[in-house]
Amino acid sequence: MVIINKRQKDILKEIEENGFVTVADLCEMHNVSTVTIRKDLNFLENEKLLHRTHGGASKNPIYAFERNVNDKEGLQVEQKKQIAREALKYIENFDYIILGSGSNIYYLAQIISGFEKLTVVTPALKVSLELSREVNVDTIQLGGDLRKSSNSVVGPIAELTLSQFSCNKLFLGADGLHLDFGLSTSNALEAHLNKTMIDVAEKVIVLVDSTKMNVRGFGKICNLDMIDVLITDNGIGIETKTKLEELGIEVIIAAS
Repeated sequence: MVIINKRQKDILKEIEENGFVTVADLCEMHNVSTVTIRKDLNFLENEKLLHRTHGGASKNPIYAFERNVNDKEGLQVEQKKQIAREALKYIENFDYIILGSGSNIYYLAQIISGFEKLTVVTPALKVSLELSREVNVDTIQLGGDLRKSSNSVVGPIAELTLSQFSCNKLFLGADGLHLDFGLSTSNALEAHLNKTMIDVAEKVIVLVDSTKMNVRGFGKICNLDMIDVLITDNGIGIETKTKLEELGIEVIIAAS
């Protein structure tokens, strides 16, 4: 690998710190033309040091692909446990909550304990099994079409049942959180169910680790202005955090 100038090193440093960069910002930062920056980004992509996106570049691939939930549970484990501990602070006695599917939500379900009374609605089979050990947690398992890759249900049966409820908090995972595209997942049916969850919840709390930042999944869940709280890890980057807060999102960085 050969980095031919200091500017390219600075570009890589910016991506490492913030997860992504835009051509416009880089042009202003280095006082060069868009042609020059695009050449830099193309070169760095050929060296497999970044991933080109529309209008910029990112540290991680921009498109999420579907993985089995059992595989995802083994990725970024410590970050997900930290995120789960922060999310637990938002749960109170006598809450009516929705727990979505995914590895971040599963880690949260594992530490829900000791509540005087709690009602939980979930599409995720493994979440229901975790909560079944808690005598004071009433768990409503949604029915529907089973997605084996996520061990959760989707489809019109789940959506119809969910539409009959009103919950004060939703804890939602995702495969991607992109400043332009919004919140998304790799499965369109799951995205549609998640939209219904948002419709019946008063407060939307999203749990994603920083590897999901500036990534797009196939199915869009919602625009970012629908999110009330985002709980993530310290890999998010200051610039991304600031832009999310400007949208009115409370951004919580889970500490180790």
